[in-house]
Amino acid sequence: MGTVKAVCTSDIKGIQKSETASIELRPDWGIEGDAHAGNWHRQVSLLGYERIEEFKNLGANVGNGAFGENIIVEGFDLKSLPIGTQFKSGDVLLELTQIGKECHAHCAIYHKMGDCIMPREGVFCKVLAGGTIRPGDAIEIAS
Repeated sequence: MGTVKAVCTSDIKGIQKSETASIELRPDWGIEGDAHAGNWHRQVSLLGYERIEEFKNLGANVGNGAFGENIIVEGFDLKSLPIGTQFKSGDVLLELTQIGKECHAHCAIYHKMGDCIMPREGVFCKVLAGGTIRPGDAIEIAS
């Protein structure tokens, strides 16, 4: 069992996301109002709280959403989970579709720190069942 630590959105691609009190997810679409929503396999991004904290301990001054992540979760080594893993939080059901991503142009975090964790630690999901997710909500592996 894991815990949602923060939820973040942005209406523009390629920038840091802003922390919000809750997110509304729609099946086969993603997060309402988020630039990455759409009919594709990377509707929602997740990043592990523990990985963010490790990066902060290296001297990075980053806030929630700084890596472009939508949902920060505690309790899972996300990159070690197989494609097809499903996460359940309340009514929401997500399916893991991609682990990591190619970084085409290094972000501000990379330029400052010489590294960025999102390309290797972040995972992407599509929304199978919609609903609301808030910080503090439980999240579990459904399959």
